[in-house]
Amino acid sequence: MSSVPEINEELVFDRPAVLADVPTHYCPGCQHGVIHRIVAECLEEFGVVERTIAVSAIGCSVFLYNYILVDTVEAPHGRAPAVATGVKRARSDAFVLAYQGDGDLASIGLAEIMHAANRGERISVVFVNNTVYGMTGGQMAPTTMIGQKTTTCPGGRCAEREGGPMRMAEIIASLDGVAYSARAAVNSIKNLAQAKRAVRRAFETQVKGEGFGFVELLATCPTNWKVSPVKANDRIAEEMIPGFPLGVFKDAAKED
Repeated sequence: MSSVPEINEELVFDRPAVLADVPTHYCPGCQHGVIHRIVAECLEEFGVVERTIAVSAIGCSVFLYNYILVDTVEAPHGRAPAVATGVKRARSDAFVLAYQGDGDLASIGLAEIMHAANRGERISVVFVNNTVYGMTGGQMAPTTMIGQKTTTCPGGRCAEREGGPMRMAEIIASLDGVAYSARAAVNSIKNLAQAKRAVRRAFETQVKGEGFGFVELLATCPTNWKVSPVKANDRIAEEMIPGFPLGVFKDAAKED
């Protein structure tokens, strides 16, 4: 008679305690939830949960406060870096996180992110780039790719008419106050591991007092792209990554 194999009940994967155990309201295939988990894991690993103050601005990113159980300030559209600057200067002991989308950060909030980065504010910014305005109906964003169709460029973005997409990780890396700037993607297991390392390093720059930390994450928006979640993941690999190369564009600690 064969013996019954012993069952290993060791827990190897669990939800971070700071991540709310609630159903998501995001569209099927949206990767904000994936990014929330990465952020939550990093907050716990650095032991900064109790002193974290997050700032999220208008757009799909604003709902961070529903899913990560830290004190959160809702900023006007585009103003998260300015609000985060005020929070950090008033509460220098706090870990301050700004969480923004591409239309928010790279359009109406372009001045705020540029000046906060140039000043070297001791904050960490997570920038979700899905190449479109998500919450407001799928309009063209500063990151919309050439030929990509949106509600405001139904024939596709034209370089001669609207210019090309803005590559924010490279732009931010060029500023003196920046300690770290990188771009990663969340469309595959390999890229998720890279994204986690990038978010950790962006947080570490604040924990160690090195300066401004910035990470851009390429993510999907199946609803406004009008494709399935699977096709949206494929688009990141086939279109977005060639147009928005992954990598670290500045790490001041390693350059010294």
